[in-house]
Amino acid sequence: MENQKTFLVIALAVVFFLLFQAWQAQNAPKTVTPATSTASKAVTPSAAPVTAPTVSPINTTVPAAVSQAMAPARGPSVPFSTKVFTGHIGLHGGDIQNLGLLAYPVATNNPAPYPILDTSSAKLTTQQSGFLGSDGQLLIPQFAEEKPSSDTDSPIVLKGKAGPLTITKTWVFQPDSYLAEEHIQVTNSGTQPWNGSYFDQILRNDRAESHMFMSIFTGAVLMHGGNFSEVSFGDMRDHPHTEAGPGWAGMMDHYFLAAVLPAEQAQHVQVYARPSGGNYVAGVNTPLPTLAPGQSTTITQQIFLGPKQQSRLAALGRGLEQTVDYGWFAIIAEPMHLVLKWFHGLVGNWGLAIILLVIVIKAIFFYPSAISYRSMANMRKLQPKLEKLKKECGDDKQKLGAAMMELYRTEKVNPMAGCLPILLQMPFFIALYWVLVESVSLRQAPFILWIHDLAVPDPYYILPLLMGISMFFQQRLNPAPVDPMQKKIMSALPVIFAVFFSFFPAGLVLYWLTNNVVSIGQQYLITRHIMAAKD
Repeated sequence: MENQKTFLVIALAVVFFLLFQAWQAQNAPKTVTPATSTASKAVTPSAAPVTAPTVSPINTTVPAAVSQAMAPARGPSVPFSTKVFTGHIGLHGGDIQNLGLLAYPVATNNPAPYPILDTSSAKLTTQQSGFLGSDGQLLIPQFAEEKPSSDTDSPIVLKGKAGPLTITKTWVFQPDSYLAEEHIQVTNSGTQPWNGSYFDQILRNDRAESHMFMSIFTGAVLMHGGNFSEVSFGDMRDHPHTEAGPGWAGMMDHYFLAAVLPAEQAQHVQVYARPSGGNYVAGVNTPLPTLAPGQSTTITQQIFLGPKQQSRLAALGRGLEQTVDYGWFAIIAEPMHLVLKWFHGLVGNWGLAIILLVIVIKAIFFYPSAISYRSMANMRKLQPKLEKLKKECGDDKQKLGAAMMELYRTEKVNPMAGCLPILLQMPFFIALYWVLVESVSLRQAPFILWIHDLAVPDPYYILPLLMGISMFFQQRLNPAPVDPMQKKIMSALPVIFAVFFSFFPAGLVLYWLTNNVVSIGQQYLITRHIMAAKD
């Protein structure tokens, strides 16, 4: 009976944990953690309004309250493509307006490249940049392409003017890199000294992915002074953020990140995240030296636009890998992810890799699990005696409890022996939960037959149904509860969990189903051995 209580408590704990994660995604305040760094023809899309950052560059006198909205930019754009990108750079502002990721289709039934930048109103996410004078004047350059070229590996060179400034912006794309290099040469073509800053930001609307019972952060991310922050849309509305650098800023969702990365030696930048009209911006403001007439300066920085692959982000350094959040048990989740990738390299199927990972985890916990199953088997042997005690004690709970404890002492059975091994395994379950939820590798990863995407729920609910059936058979191996109410609750759990897990990614349900099947095999052998033993 005590083991049944333990099982019930742990099952409910899992449910409440997942519900808490979903609540936290909507209500948690900004989190800050220490940073750990390891090392085609022209079209005319309409762009979103450009809003100057409300930050005061360190070396300028720009008022902190400056906020000027520009009319939507309209005009031609320059198409480009690489092995990983296809997109357009708008000539108004010289920014990447639309960008698709060739290796990541929109959906299993839609092969179009995933639009990580998109100027459409429904999926608005775009890059914006410009200059902010110390007098509060917002300058957005109007460019023309200097040397149109059909060579996709050639830099895209744009030349334009904004107020007294003459600007040459050069975009450099490596064939298979998700980093775009941005070189901006600024010359004061006026007759008076010019002082101000250059801002570069990612603007997006507050659309968020809907994942029932799953905590998926969508919003701004900032790195500032060695600290990493996640800033939700609600937090930006309530408390616009401005932080001193060095650092970077961007927007991220479940699997993808768009981030502005100033040069690492740029020590005096400011990073910010705040509302912008009905949308939100996260960006970097870089103060420029005072430019005398005819004087020039150059800004070099990068834009990361791609999947949140932890190994790729860690190789870039600067704490970018922290955008992959494995939750409380990251120290366990990270090696589990490496093992999962290794198995995938062997078998070429993420579903089979999950099954193999479960077998490895069960092997590690073979002996602790055996202790739990022996305890349950011994409790099952005592079931007739416990039923007899219940009849003798009637409704006297205190007398029944004392008699049960005496029976346990006499039979040398510890009803709590099964609790600790199960609790020891909980961090591994939670860690794997986050690995399966956060890993972009599982996005649209097929398994077998009807499972074409392990990152979304089973479309036919077959895996949740099988998991519920496996829980039913697992309960048959456990001692039946003495309390009638407890018995009813335990009988309902397989159905409750089958419904509950029908909303979860198929990969996570596959993990739980495999874990149950392996557990049933181990528990069956141990239970049969103990039940066959003579008293």
